[in-house]
Amino acid sequence: MNKTKKNLYEHSIDLKELKLLNSNPEQFRKELEKIPYRGYLVEHISDGRKIVIAKPGGKSVYGRPKKEDFLVWIYDPTESSFWQISHKQILTDLELKVEAYPSLVDDLVKLFERVCSGEEPDSVAIDSSLQSLPGESLEAVLKAYKWIWGQEDVNYPTGEGRELSMKGIRELKNGRN
Repeated sequence: MNKTKKNLYEHSIDLKELKLLNSNPEQFRKELEKIPYRGYLVEHISDGRKIVIAKPGGKSVYGRPKKEDFLVWIYDPTESSFWQISHKQILTDLELKVEAYPSLVDDLVKLFERVCSGEEPDSVAIDSSLQSLPGESLEAVLKAYKWIWGQEDVNYPTGEGRELSMKGIRELKNGRN
């Protein structure tokens, strides 16, 4: 690697050719804003939405980009919308579920434990009593968290990130959120 070049990375990249002619700043900006997003389709949700990741994700630490970082989105093709779901939004959704049905908290936490431990979300059977909980579908949240935890594994290879979010989910059983 050339040591005189800063921010030089060695990594494969999937390129799609794009041609835009230069023009005045306003017109050029408008054309640039029309460029479609690119990402990877990683999970299908039974309601038609999809889990999509975009790499690189843009995270930087001390001004240096984390080149393996990625963003996790729930994409709704019917609305052409991307929801960048977050730990806080998931925890708030889970709190809503537990508040509505406190007796199901242990079953709910077990589902997340299983996916956090490495089981595929599609192999984790979601009991019918959990499928009707308010808020976001558990299928969508579990599939999103699989990839969010993967992102945490990349950014914090010691396991801290995954465990920190799982700690918040486990605390639902104690009612401390």
